[in-house]
Formats: sequence, C-alpha cells, structure tokens
Amino acid sequence: MAKKRNETKKLVRWLVGIAVTAALGSVGVNNVDNIKNEISTQTVNSSNTNISVDTPNEQQAGIVLTDNIRQQLGKNVQYNGTGAFIVNDNKTKLNTKVSSAPYATNEVDALGRPTVGNAWLNRTARQYKSREETGNGRTYWKPKGFFQQQNLPGRYRHAYDRGHLLAYALVGNIRGFDASEANPKNIATQTAWANEAASQNSTGQNYYEGLVRKALDRNKQVRYRVTNLYDGNNIIPSGAHLEAKSSDGSLEFNVFIPNVQTNINIDYATGRTTRK
Repeated sequence: MAKKRNETKKLVRWLVGIAVTAALGSVGVNNVDNIKNEISTQTVNSSNTNISVDTPNEQQAGIVLTDNIRQQLGKNVQYNGTGAFIVNDNKTKLNTKVSSAPYATNEVDALGRPTVGNAWLNRTARQYKSREETGNGRTYWKPKGFFQQQNLPGRYRHAYDRGHLLAYALVGNIRGFDASEANPKNIATQTAWANEAASQNSTGQNYYEGLVRKALDRNKQVRYRVTNLYDGNNIIPSGAHLEAKSSDGSLEFNVFIPNVQTNINIDYATGRTTRK
C-alpha cells in the first residue's frame, strides 16, 4: 500500500512538471522575463509601503515648479521621493564663519510678502517652552490668502496653517525676535502638509526643522535660511526653500518644500482652494 502511495506521488509531481513546462512554453521567453520584471517591480514598490497617500508624489509636488520657480531654485532640482525636492545635491553656500551671538531676521518684498528668514543659531536660541507659556499662543490674525477649509479627507483635515519662515522652537528664545504666529514678516499661508509633515517618509518643513533642532540640542552652531518663493505676484508662496549648515559640517541640507497638499487644489493668486 505504501509503495502504491509513493508511486502516485511521483506521478502527480511528473504531471505538474509537464503542466508548468507547457505553461512557460505558451507564454514564451520574453513574457517570462516580463513576469520576472513585474515581480521585481512589485518587490521594489513594496519597500515603499510606508509612503502615505497624503504625501505628494512627484507630479503633485512638481505642480508648483514653474519656469519662474525653477529659475529661482537653479537647474539642479531633484524629487526626493517623499514629497520635497533636493536642490544642488543638498549642498548650500551658506557661510558658517560667523562670530556673533545668535540672531534671527526677516525680510519682506516690495509687495509686503514675507520672503526670507535668516538665522545664526546655537542651543541658547532654542525655545523649549510651549507657546502658551511664553505668551505666543493662539491668534486670530491671518496672513494673506488664508481661506481655510475644514473636514477634508485624509490625514490633513484642514487646508492651511500659519506657516513660519523661522520656527518658534528654533528662534523663540532670541531676544527681540517676534516668534508669534501673528508676525506678518515671518508668517505666510502654508498647507498643513507642507508645514507639519515630519517623518522620513513624508518630508515637510517640520522634518527638516527637526534636523536643526537635534543639531542645536547637541550643541552645534547652525547657519539657517528659509526663503519663500513666489510665482509672479501670487500672494501664496509656491514653496519654502530651506538651507542649513552647521559650523562643523555635520549638518547640511538644501531643499525645497512645495506648498501643496494632496486633497486640495490651490489658486496661488488668491489662496482659494477646492477639494479634490
């Protein structure tokens, strides 16, 4: 009886082998290679399963990269795979040979739009207290184009934040600098994603600010600059150009955070949004 069962198993394996060979023969060598490629592609894609649908893909992020914005950024602009763009191979020309106390300054353009935030930072510039503790809490003041939408689909349920050039946690302890959310020189209308996203898989402004925070906490000195880029006379920035470099070279980045969000379309001339 055992002998018959073994013979039956061998027959089944032989028949299966014939069927597989016939199937491969019917699809042809090229198609077999295509199948392998598809499996390989699926494997590669599966490694990116942590990329959220709330993170702009290259097409969504690139909608703001008009000829004007590209000219302001320079020729070397590459999507980083997680919502933002790497500029000039992540290298910056910021000067870190600064012999002064920490400082933070703002600039506005001829249209009154907040454009540049410059800072020289060390740990003493850091603000560890909450906004409520320092009197920089809730405000009803709104920057230009701040037409809010609520109850949007996805992780980012609202359209806009009061987006800062120089972040409260980085410069909030510098005497004389207005780190409130009502400083018209430092605050512009920014999408919730562009402002808040802070993971390696979704690199909004908060992610890169986190790198600076960690460097300061390790007693590094950091030259930091944020530049809002506008297309023509639009009142909503197309995005924020962030540059940072520590004096010891342990930190350096040069990136562009597009002012976009996957669940809305934005009219950058007015700030009005429509749901996707």
